[in-house]
Amino acid sequence: MTQLKWGTPKALRELLCEVVSWKSMTLTEGEREFPSKVAAKLKGLTYFQENPEHLGLHDADLGRRFVTALYKHPSALGTVVLISHFDTVNTEEYGDLQEYAYQPEELTRLLHSRIDELPAEAREDLLSGEYLFGRGTMDMKMGLVMHMGLIEKASVEQWPINLLLLTVPDEEVNSSGMRAAVPKLLELKEKHQLTFKLFLNGEPVFTQEPGDRNYYVYSGSIGKIMPSALFYGKETHVGQPLSGITAPYIASFLTQRMEWNLSLQETVMGERTPLPVTLQQKDLRSEYSVQTPYRSAALYNVFLMQRNAEEIMNMFEKVATDAAKACNQAYHEICKEQTVTPVGDVRVLRYEDLEKHAVRKFGVEYVAGIKAAIQKREEWDDREKSFRIADALIIECQELAPAIVLLYAPPYYPAVNSSENELVKKCISYVKERGFEKFGLPVNQVHYFNGISDLSYVNYQDAGEGWTVFKENTPVWGTSYSIPFDEMTKLHAPVLNVGPLGKDAHKRTERLHIKNAFEEVPALVEGMVKMLAEKKVRC
Repeated sequence: MTQLKWGTPKALRELLCEVVSWKSMTLTEGEREFPSKVAAKLKGLTYFQENPEHLGLHDADLGRRFVTALYKHPSALGTVVLISHFDTVNTEEYGDLQEYAYQPEELTRLLHSRIDELPAEAREDLLSGEYLFGRGTMDMKMGLVMHMGLIEKASVEQWPINLLLLTVPDEEVNSSGMRAAVPKLLELKEKHQLTFKLFLNGEPVFTQEPGDRNYYVYSGSIGKIMPSALFYGKETHVGQPLSGITAPYIASFLTQRMEWNLSLQETVMGERTPLPVTLQQKDLRSEYSVQTPYRSAALYNVFLMQRNAEEIMNMFEKVATDAAKACNQAYHEICKEQTVTPVGDVRVLRYEDLEKHAVRKFGVEYVAGIKAAIQKREEWDDREKSFRIADALIIECQELAPAIVLLYAPPYYPAVNSSENELVKKCISYVKERGFEKFGLPVNQVHYFNGISDLSYVNYQDAGEGWTVFKENTPVWGTSYSIPFDEMTKLHAPVLNVGPLGKDAHKRTERLHIKNAFEEVPALVEGMVKMLAEKKVRC
């Protein structure tokens, strides 16, 4: 039998350290180079030397690519898709240790000389010798490495099941890698006559509270959406403040009502979404002036479990209408007290209504030209472009002002859940029983992975047309941002996340539990996949 390259905990650890050393921060050259390095590693396996057409590099965007690697058993149809992302967040918080952030073994040694700088729990974990520190060790290169080891073993031992490894860029920002991969998955499904039975992600396990010793598997992934607002007031000189109305004044009424809004929190199967919060609030001017600020914008983060984009927009519109009513009342009262004539009432309108108004007024080509000019501004991301498009349109339609324009800004992660799926129940039961039996590992189920993941773009189910509202109210839709909703509905298979235990993702103290990552989870995932390959389990 062919000897395995990555068949031992020691070999997996060495592979992880090598993969972590390939710097791949989102939107860097390292992220663009990373997939070629993964493909080169996989090309070293006998299976892909004999079946080179089963290994592919595919375009995402901005020069970035994703990797697919298919192990196909000649008589199997059932396929498990192994999903991971390889981009990481930046490393500035490491300070003078930044150069070691991608060298886990060296960083872990060096931290002993800085132990007094660490928080108490991280200090305890370092001294225990049970953790490996470094950027990407937990989030989520260990998930990728585990999948590489799994596909190697399956190909050598010829497991009677198909495995399709998919690793993508950009999960940390816009998930452009996963969104680009959706049609490719359908293409591979058709080309190789695959039946997708499970989408298995390897995102890391997060502790639920300090000192938590439990291990978790996730039968779904939380959703995230960003209802946003452009506030357009009426300009005036600071010497005559009530001759206008400032955008920050209008914004203050909505932001207070959106921040920590309990009505936008969901509770499903005993789990609760985090409360909404403001991610950004800013003036759209870049220069100082004694003209009052009359254009500003705000991004609000809302987490989802069962709600869709249409429901959130309806709720957002209600909150905004209440905010505008309170704003108008307060504004009119001060104008009355100061014997000043108000400039008008703040109205609420959706972006789709603003665009339709602009098209009626100026024509389709004129509006398209405005959008195209803004899309050329490479220094602006999709969120900034969204605000600038709405801003440019209402500047030309000031008869609508003062106003709150409601819109969506990317990204959007639909929630997904497979807790009631029988196959997922069997998988979770296996991990629970085998985890405790073999490792004494207490395993618990969480219904929604709360770290946001690429699982949001598979097994999409929406009883209505919720995505239509998102499309119509996202100014950059169809140009710099889109979601393949139609294709996502065709990737119809349950989801599950089984990954390594770690702590402090996106922090200087990011770390991976060594035994769990290199021994326990690989063994449990291997056994689970083998269970799915058995004829008695429908796969």
